[in-house]
Amino acid sequence: MELNRQWWKEGIVYQIYPRSFQDTTGNGIGDIKGVIQRLDYIKSLGVDIIWLNPIYESPNDDNGYDISDYRSIMREFGTMSDFDELLVGMKERGLKLVMDLVVNHTSDEHNWFKESRKSRHNPYRDYYHWWPAEKGIPPKRWSYFDVESNAWKYDATTDAYFLHYFSVKQPDLKWENSKVRQEVYDLMQFWFEKGVDGFRMDVISFISKDMDFPELPESYNGKFIPFYSNGPKLHDYLNEMNTSVLSKYDVMTVGEAPGVAIDRALEFVDEDRKELNMFFHFDLMELDREQGEPFLMAKNQWSLTTFKKIHSEWDAAFAKKGWGSMFLNNHDFPRSVSRWGNDSRTHWYNSATMLQTFLLSMRGTPFFYYGEEIGMTNVRFENISDYQDINTLNRYETVQENGGDLKAFLENEKDASRDNARTPMQWDSTSNSGFSTINPWLKVNENYKEGINVAAQEGKKNSVLNYFRKMAQVRKDHMALIYGSYQLLLHSDEEVYAYSRTLETENYLILLSFSTKKVIKTISEIDFEKVELVISNDEIYPTQQSNQFELMPYQACIYKLL
Repeated sequence: MELNRQWWKEGIVYQIYPRSFQDTTGNGIGDIKGVIQRLDYIKSLGVDIIWLNPIYESPNDDNGYDISDYRSIMREFGTMSDFDELLVGMKERGLKLVMDLVVNHTSDEHNWFKESRKSRHNPYRDYYHWWPAEKGIPPKRWSYFDVESNAWKYDATTDAYFLHYFSVKQPDLKWENSKVRQEVYDLMQFWFEKGVDGFRMDVISFISKDMDFPELPESYNGKFIPFYSNGPKLHDYLNEMNTSVLSKYDVMTVGEAPGVAIDRALEFVDEDRKELNMFFHFDLMELDREQGEPFLMAKNQWSLTTFKKIHSEWDAAFAKKGWGSMFLNNHDFPRSVSRWGNDSRTHWYNSATMLQTFLLSMRGTPFFYYGEEIGMTNVRFENISDYQDINTLNRYETVQENGGDLKAFLENEKDASRDNARTPMQWDSTSNSGFSTINPWLKVNENYKEGINVAAQEGKKNSVLNYFRKMAQVRKDHMALIYGSYQLLLHSDEEVYAYSRTLETENYLILLSFSTKKVIKTISEIDFEKVELVISNDEIYPTQQSNQFELMPYQACIYKLL
């Protein structure tokens, strides 16, 4: 069997939100030198690739996703020489670096936009989407971070509106202009020549716009995100990007692709199309949200059968061509153990390690978010004054202006807010968890004092951290867990996620409990007297006989079938 082995398929990705990782200057903000200081720790985890959230020059309206200079480093984070030192240190340790590529929009403080808004005849005018006011109010477009949810902003300087799918300080680039595309390809080449190993491409599915700006077609049923992700020239641009830049380097590309349905998946990652290696879909991220409301937690508890169905269907999409990605949280979504596991004292350890087992035993490149390796949890702030995220702050203002229920809003944010994922890394039990010598930019989760920190877990044999290291090695030692075929078992069971991974003559069974109580199940296809335990996250090894097995609450087991 031809595996088509690639380093970005076999690698484990560790995502770092630099603002929250390690402060070395005593200003309460993480920095590049902080990442350098922790490289040995990162290497010790068994990961292979670091994905670094934006470190470019930015006014920080959206924590670096509003870029004012793509070739400079944000002063808060350090200097370009610091970046060069980071890259050298990573290469010495065999680590690869993936950076964020944010090119659907820039900051309104980028020189391109400053020039663009000066006059309708400025050479940079066509770098952005403008709607002259004499044409009337432009057709409705929805914005993620606008208080009025309006993606058009009137600018009196030239009596025109500019488009911003995100914050009003994040105007959308006009990819329909070939000069803009060349600017993007040039800046990508700049970083590749420095030695960067790839890009995670922020909302890359949004870059192509329908230049007629029609009213939202009825076929989209009022949903803007799928409409944004289906621009008429999206794949022309991605193919051109591949031809112009990506194909010339041995790099990894992963696109953030909200709104992309499963039946369109191979349009992005079929190797023959020469576009991207993989992308992030958001079907799982929508599972516990109210339909059509990306930031509102659903009233009903999500079901495990739907969780299984989502992953099984996406695995099938890439069974013969393309490649998938696996993630349970990131900088935009709450902590995985609080969301998909159980962060109570009783079940925190097992559910954190069970979820690690899941990501590391599925097909698709696994992405872990800093702190996931020690089981960091949601912070659940009580007061709006504790939040820093533009998304939470703007939505609070909207609720307030509309006379809405602010108490209910804050209760929702305890589970939904992006700041849950952005609290500082919990290094030890000293002040501010060893992240900074002063109060950090965002409050530390107080549970760092209760064993959820690196130092407390380092020397403990049965810690979330050391289980992560063991499970990372299990993945590397068993090619079937990377390239093997996937088969779902116990389809309709709401307590156990069971599946097999098979590569040639090697066959593995993965059993994952999502239950708060001990469970006993039967799998008629498996003879449990002919299995060998590879790893378990619970010291109580499950008893089994013939076709029956039992699992402790949130227990994870991997068996090799003999």
